[in-house]
Parts: sequence; structure tokens; C-alpha cells
Amino acid sequence: MSKLVTILGGSGFVGRYVARRMAQAGWRVRVATRRPSEHLFVRTYGVVGQVEPVLCNIRDDASIRAVLQGADAVVNCAGVLTESGKNSFSAVMAEGPGRVARLATEAGVAHMVHISAIGADAQAESGYARAKAAGEAAVLDAFPSAVILRPSVIFGPEDEFFNRFAGMVRSSPILPITAGQTKFQPVYVDDVAEAAAKGATGDAAPGIYELGGPDVMTFRELMAMMLDDIRRNRVIFNMPRWMAGLVSRLMGVVQFLTIGIVKNPLTRDQIADLQRDNVVSGEAKGLTDLGITPTPMELILPTYLWRFRPAGQYAAIKESAKGLRGQE
Repeated sequence: MSKLVTILGGSGFVGRYVARRMAQAGWRVRVATRRPSEHLFVRTYGVVGQVEPVLCNIRDDASIRAVLQGADAVVNCAGVLTESGKNSFSAVMAEGPGRVARLATEAGVAHMVHISAIGADAQAESGYARAKAAGEAAVLDAFPSAVILRPSVIFGPEDEFFNRFAGMVRSSPILPITAGQTKFQPVYVDDVAEAAAKGATGDAAPGIYELGGPDVMTFRELMAMMLDDIRRNRVIFNMPRWMAGLVSRLMGVVQFLTIGIVKNPLTRDQIADLQRDNVVSGEAKGLTDLGITPTPMELILPTYLWRFRPAGQYAAIKESAKGLRGQE
């Protein structure tokens, strides 16, 4: 019988790519999610019965113990960008990974991969970064041979980075950002998934890996590149931190009054996290150590940001037609 991998958060942005890669490698895949009935699409990643969504809550020992039963490997992709109710940073990204690691050890799981983030730091101002650091420590304490992946900002068709800002400029002549000089090293989601798959199959040595793409750019430069790709001229306004904090508080009130219908686009914790560069340090192993060649953004962004262009999928055709008219 083929081996079994359990993927916590396997229906999310990164998790679904990991699930697809593990299925392609011939593994049975158990996608652990809080709402399995809403994520039946993962079944299409493999042959009939190969990939199955199952109920699990990373805050609950019993449900994790159940989804780890019989598993040869576990990949933890569960995480939250903003806190909501019981899903706090601490519960999901600090206590949760430790719980998975402890129960995986008890269940005799051979390999564990944990998705963390560049910037994980117990002394950070950001609660997100502190929780990520606590999660790493808890994983290594309970499962010392784990593979921990620290990606920079991740891009891909379902990302919440380029898609979010591209959507904002559809109806606004101004693109407000903050910490415009902060550096990022965006990494393609499928490169992260390939790294996770290598860890789950035992093809990656235990330890911490920092994952970044081939390009290092400031926040402002990334937004300028995105605007160029979607063919929109917009003013990039770099708000000072105090102004960004004020806007965040006001939008927090709006989110509360609308019962979450209108989302706060930038929380105060995210503002704090943006004050630090998000690039590989060079002190840890990286994609090249895993035999993975980082994918450039220029190859991927046009494949999904085209829908934000004024002419959408017909933009290239219209641009080509303008060139023909110019030759007449």
C-alpha cells in the first residue's frame, strides 16, 4: 500500500500545492481542514480515493490524533494572517504546531514538515512573528528531526499579496502602502510546495530552510512592478507609520460595525511586521540546498494578474492591434 501523508491546512493557499505534489508522487493524501465539505476540490488532485479532505481543528488534540493515525508523514501548513475569535496567533501558530509535533511523535510518524515564515523572532514587535518563533521552538522540542521552512512572502494564483493590492487599484487612483523601503524576496508557492514534499518524503535533511525567490525588491518596487503588469497608472503613496496606524484603527472600527463584511486591509500587527526586511539571511539552508531552482516572478505574475488589467484577457490582443495600426 502507498504511503500516507496528513496535511494540516491542506486546503489553504500553500497546502493545496503540497497536496497536489504529494499525490503526484504517488502518496495517499489526507487533507485536514475545519470544513472538509467546502474543500472537496482537493479530491481532483489524484485518482479516485487518493486525496481526501477530513475534519480537523489544530486547537484540538483528539482531532489531530485521529488524522495522524497511520500517517507516514505530516505537513503543517495551518496559519492565520489576522486573529479572529479563538483563532489567535498563539493558538494556531504557537500552540498548534507544538501539539501536532507532540502527537506525531506519539503516533510514530516518520517525517514532519512545518511551514513557518522568515522573520520568526521571539523578540519581534509583531505578535505574528513571535507566534511563528514559538511554533518553531515547540516543533523542534517535540520532533527534533522536523524540517522547518521559512518562506518570504509567497506569490501564486491564490495569493493574498499581489491579488489584494491589484484589486485595490481597480477603483482607486492611489495605492496607499506603508514601509515602502522594506525589502522582500518573494517565493513561488509551488517552489515552497516542492520543498515541503521533499521534507515529507525524507529527501530533505532535518533543519531550518529559508526560502526566497531570485529577486530582492522593496515593497514600493514590487507594487510598481505589479502596476506595470496590470497596465494601470496609479500613484503609490507611502504612508508614514503613524498615519498607517490611524487608518488601521479606523478600518478596524469599520470592520467591527459591519460585522466583518468590510475587512481591515492592514492591521497594526501587520504594520509592525512590515518594519523589518523579509529576505533570506544566508545563515540557513535554502532552496538550492534542496535542489530547487527559484522561479522568477516575471514568469508567473502575468498568468494570474491579467484579470486586473483594464482589458482583462484581451489586453495582449489589443496591444498587438495597436502595434499593427501604427505600421499602417
